[in-house]
Amino acid sequence: MANREHLALLKAGAVTWIEWRQKNHQIEPDLSAANLQGDNLRGANLQEVNLRKVNLSNALLVRANLSGADLSSANLYKAFLVEANLSAANFSVANLSGAILTQADLSHANLIGADLSEVDLRGAAIASANLIGTDLRGANLRDADLGAAKLIRTNLSFANLIEANLIAADLSEASLYEAELLGTYLYKADLYKANLNKAHLTGAYLLRANLSEADLSQADLSWANLRNANLAGANLRGANLRGADLRGANLNGVNLQEAINYA
Repeated sequence: MANREHLALLKAGAVTWIEWRQKNHQIEPDLSAANLQGDNLRGANLQEVNLRKVNLSNALLVRANLSGADLSSANLYKAFLVEANLSAANFSVANLSGAILTQADLSHANLIGADLSEVDLRGAAIASANLIGTDLRGANLRDADLGAAKLIRTNLSFANLIEANLIAADLSEASLYEAELLGTYLYKADLYKANLNKAHLTGAYLLRANLSEADLSQADLSWANLRNANLAGANLRGANLRGADLRGANLNGVNLQEAINYA
């Protein structure tokens, strides 16, 4: 439970909270399980604060500093986190569904098992974050930086990843069913056994990507760059390969039945 004194200081307003934190660097504030639903915490310094199981649904956290904070099992449903600093924060099993996180910094954050369905992460920095088993169904990740992120078994079905950076990201066994990946950067990405059924990959950069045993059936790979990609054992049944660059690609055991424009 939250420390009553710490909670009272936060509720007293930004100036009071900032002054107290500046004078008490050695104290780690405990706001765990506090009800902050709908509160205005714009620009608040919540760095390394204990926010486990806190209710921040619909809270205003624009440009707030939550770096290193513990938000495990927290409720951030439809919270406003535009340009917030969430680097290295712990969001394991947290509910962030419907949250607005445009231009937010989530680099090195722990989001294992979190619910990020329908979130807005346009332009967010999520490089090297841990998103293993995270639910990102229908999320908007356009122009987001997910370089070297761990997305193993992550649900990205129907997500918008147009022109996102997924260079060297681990997407093994992830679901990208009907995801939008137009112009997405997937250089050296690991998509082993990933579900890309009906995914839209027009113009995607898949140079040296690992797509072994991936399901690319009915996917649109027109004009995609697949040079030196590993497609061993992949299913490309009914895929659109018009204009795709497959030079040097490993096509051993690939199912190309009914593939469009494959020569």
